[in-house]
Amino acid sequence: MKVDIVIIGGGPAGLSFASAMLDSNVKVLLIEKSSLDSIANPQADGREIALTHLSLKILKKFGVWDLINQAEISPLKEAKVFDGDSPSLLNFTTKNTSIDALGYLVSNYQIRKALYTKVKQAKNIDIITDMSVENVVQLDDCSQAILSNGDKIEAKLVIAADSRFSDIRRKVGIPTLMKDFSKVMIVTQMSHKISHNNVALERFDYGQTLALMPMAGNVSSIVLTVKTNQFQAILEMSEVDFNQMMTQSFKGELGQMMQVGERHSYPLVTTHAQTFIAKRFALIGDASVGMHPVTAHGFNLGLRGQDILAKLVNEALDNGQDIGSESLLKLYEKKHINLTRLMFFGTNGIVALFTNDAPVIKQVRRFVLKFAEHFPPIKYLISHHLTQDKKHKFLPF
Repeated sequence: MKVDIVIIGGGPAGLSFASAMLDSNVKVLLIEKSSLDSIANPQADGREIALTHLSLKILKKFGVWDLINQAEISPLKEAKVFDGDSPSLLNFTTKNTSIDALGYLVSNYQIRKALYTKVKQAKNIDIITDMSVENVVQLDDCSQAILSNGDKIEAKLVIAADSRFSDIRRKVGIPTLMKDFSKVMIVTQMSHKISHNNVALERFDYGQTLALMPMAGNVSSIVLTVKTNQFQAILEMSEVDFNQMMTQSFKGELGQMMQVGERHSYPLVTTHAQTFIAKRFALIGDASVGMHPVTAHGFNLGLRGQDILAKLVNEALDNGQDIGSESLLKLYEKKHINLTRLMFFGTNGIVALFTNDAPVIKQVRRFVLKFAEHFPPIKYLISHHLTQDKKHKFLPF
């Protein structure tokens, strides 16, 4: 079997790239190891995505944004970062700006479902499920994807979007940096009596990190990060005890909190591939860089990366050029990898600083927050990276 592009992985990154190929003169095959139902009807998994303005623009370009229930999208008007019991605060707001929101909170499963709905309509895209890619053989004029049933798919370009623990990335021979934080993120949805006013909160408490992402209505996505040896006890905690713990953790500022969604847990392991390309092969999404969720940029970086690659592929098609050429892939990597490195190591540095409870480090943390809060150029740079909006202007006062 011959196609132009093989995409390995039917998650958000893989489906996004497929969406970018809807109007292109290419034959695309997307291969997903899980069932068709799992990607056609994804279930709520507790993960909420804070979309940047750039991500919103990309999803609108695909025609995907309108497929998401607009009533369940929550604009982020403000974000506050606290350090333990210190009064130190870093605050970001849309006041005195040209934008109406820092970002837009959307459930991960809703984005995935909308992307699949769009892709399944395409005549030039086929989807194979319940099938894995065992290996990729790279040749001069094509790559061969070897499927678990023994079939060989020949393509001009193979793209891996099969998670931060990508098996294909390893088999192709791309080395990857990995950071295991030995912590687990517990996420759930909770209702509360007092309105969140569309304000996101991040509290670096001593021994744990607590975050609140405002959803539609008086409901928020709660993210609790604890040491690995503590998470199981919290998952098994009764709802009454969990509700009380969360109400106290937020110091009662939102009133009584009640769990309204299941608790889900995710180990905190970040990855960054040392290169995003090989011969007729490219990495996108978490397969290229798997971010720590503290800056909420994992999905956004993945969407940005596939958009860069898709534009280059479409330009090559328009000019009758090879879509899997070395020059095209090198340009993709050049346009994307430096920013991901900056975000990856910068985020890991932030996590290292704000989760270290040594007395001296606590003082450093408080100084950093105070300095960033009262030094407008720093706030401008951070805000620009948070929103990824080139048009708006954050006023430095």
